[in-house]
Amino acid sequence: MEFIKLIGTSFLSVISLFLIAKIMGHKQLAQLDFFDYICGITIGSIAAELATELEAPWKPLTSLVIYGGVAVILSLITHKIPLSRKFINGSPSIILDNGKLYRKNMKKAKIDLSEFMVMCREQGYFDLTDIQTAVLESNGQLSILPTSIKRPSTPEDLNLEPEPAHINTEIIMDGRIMKENLKRMGTDEIWLQKELKKQGYKNAKEIFLGVCDNNLKVTLFKNI
Repeated sequence: MEFIKLIGTSFLSVISLFLIAKIMGHKQLAQLDFFDYICGITIGSIAAELATELEAPWKPLTSLVIYGGVAVILSLITHKIPLSRKFINGSPSIILDNGKLYRKNMKKAKIDLSEFMVMCREQGYFDLTDIQTAVLESNGQLSILPTSIKRPSTPEDLNLEPEPAHINTEIIMDGRIMKENLKRMGTDEIWLQKELKKQGYKNAKEIFLGVCDNNLKVTLFKNI
């Protein structure tokens, strides 16, 4: 009997967690701020407790709903009232700007020099003189603006006007021809077979991945 209850509470936990995650949205994964991080951990712990609570599963379920509800309400508040974002989510802090380190902002953000240096190296900056501005975002991520001389050249800098980039379309995946994608591009399997022969392949089964751009240029990756 207890085993059946355990199965029931486990399913209840999974379903509740799934529904709450859906309601809260992708923010939990994409851009965690401090409260989202704490809330995510707590909801996970409560869901685990719910899965094994046989006597009174409604107790952890209630807590789960409350935490999820509060997270959704705070999200709505920050969306409707921009002034509340600074209090609820925090605000970005300038850590370095124009060769000057802001010790006060580092202290406020609870990071030390060693942590800041690690965050810079993680983004490929081993020399602080290469950095124009470094901002610690409210979600704990460090945003870096390199100095002008260290910024990558763009087509605009070189007075070039390249053609717009387009996403490639998969036409072969794991040896299988994607007929719908071929049709959408205005081509067919006969055309694809000719392209395969041009590149020295007999059939699509030899290809792990094949992609095609808007100019019908085919790139093939052999099935090894």
